[in-house]
Amino acid sequence: MPEQKWGQVSQSLKSEVGTNNFKSWIEPLKLNSLEDGIACFEVPTNFFGNWVNRNFSDQIKKHMVRDGLEVKRLVFRTRSADAPVAEIQVSGPANGQAADVAAAPKAAAKPAAARVAALSDELPGADLDERFTFDRFVVGKPNQLAYSAARRVAEAGPITFNPLFLYSGSGLGKTHLMHAIAWEIRQNRPDLRVVYLSSDQFMYRFVRALREDGMHEFKEMFRSVDVLMVDDVQFFAGKNSTQEEFFHTFNALVEQNKQIVISADRPPQDIKKIEDRIASRLASGLVVDLHPTDYELRLGILQGKAEFYRGQYGDLEFAPGVLEFLAHRITGNVRTLEGALTRLFAFGALVGRELTMDLAQDCLADILRASERKLTVEEIQRQVCDHYNVRMSDMIGPKRHRSIARPRQTAMYLAKQLTSRSLPDIGRRFGNRDHTTVLYAVRKIDELKATDSGLADDIEMLRRMLEA
Repeated sequence: MPEQKWGQVSQSLKSEVGTNNFKSWIEPLKLNSLEDGIACFEVPTNFFGNWVNRNFSDQIKKHMVRDGLEVKRLVFRTRSADAPVAEIQVSGPANGQAADVAAAPKAAAKPAAARVAALSDELPGADLDERFTFDRFVVGKPNQLAYSAARRVAEAGPITFNPLFLYSGSGLGKTHLMHAIAWEIRQNRPDLRVVYLSSDQFMYRFVRALREDGMHEFKEMFRSVDVLMVDDVQFFAGKNSTQEEFFHTFNALVEQNKQIVISADRPPQDIKKIEDRIASRLASGLVVDLHPTDYELRLGILQGKAEFYRGQYGDLEFAPGVLEFLAHRITGNVRTLEGALTRLFAFGALVGRELTMDLAQDCLADILRASERKLTVEEIQRQVCDHYNVRMSDMIGPKRHRSIARPRQTAMYLAKQLTSRSLPDIGRRFGNRDHTTVLYAVRKIDELKATDSGLADDIEMLRRMLEA
């Protein structure tokens, strides 16, 4: 029986094309008939048939001939289609020897097949950065929830939230997590088709499909994936046609219970010029914010990167306190932090000097200047008011009740610690109070911190939030 023979042929193909390709592209093929040298295969979609035709037809025909099957032509059909998706002619006798295989002339190719070939030279994804794995992602309080959610998606088990929407400012780790998800799924579930791409790449594919009259193939290509990951969707804003197609692709994948992971620089409802129905779809799953890094997370990132760079630059060592200094001073995004460390290592290796505090300050003077944040007394007041649920009018007003006085003293203390303002200047911003009142508040908070662990924790948390 041809079907039994095809089972033997497909297994012999496995060692040639590899396990991943076999599971994705060969195993789903169903040999419906083999008559008069024509092998007719059933395929799930037109896109699938064209992909197999383009990439594996030579191997299929070669192995079928080797196993004694008389094959002159391969035909791929979808279940409901009457016409073949694509056909390849085989020249030479099918006599058990390997036949010479030649593709049909381009002039005979069907327009739809040509469009699919143009759209799908490869799966519509971007290359993954091998550095961006879960093992190299430093976890701290600001990104713990996002990391845990990404890990859950990477398990590729039952879908518990769809989509996963990650958002943050630039350089805080959302792209790293998306790459890590893709790497993990590809390693543990090679049978799943995972596509990661930027919003620009999605738009490029869409415009190209419109220009080349290939929208049918475009739709099939994106709706046949198991996990779709789109980075920086805020750039869809104002692109109405792209939004429309993305909306339908999103719905089609969700209906098939396929996982979607999205990232942006802001939450869905804050993306301007994006349709309400799309924003509501994006917000329908789990929306997670990667918060700005705190001191402990920045120090952990620096320590991890320092270990990695030592393997590249030799046994360069940091003098005590240098990494802590960088973690305290460079409070921007992670890319700036990593760039500073790279420069410092390279400079130390080139000049053959120990990585001291003086070297760090000289080498990174421009980054350190750019990272200086001019924190204002007003910002401190607003943060303290939010934390203690106190109105700003009460903070700077005459009330002296403890529920108001203690937050006011805390704000004065932080203003003295985190700004360069003088005591009289700080007092003026607290309802024209005298500088002696500010000095008393600073000393009082210093005393209480030593005995009141709750207050000490509040001060530390407020400091981190303000410095971030």
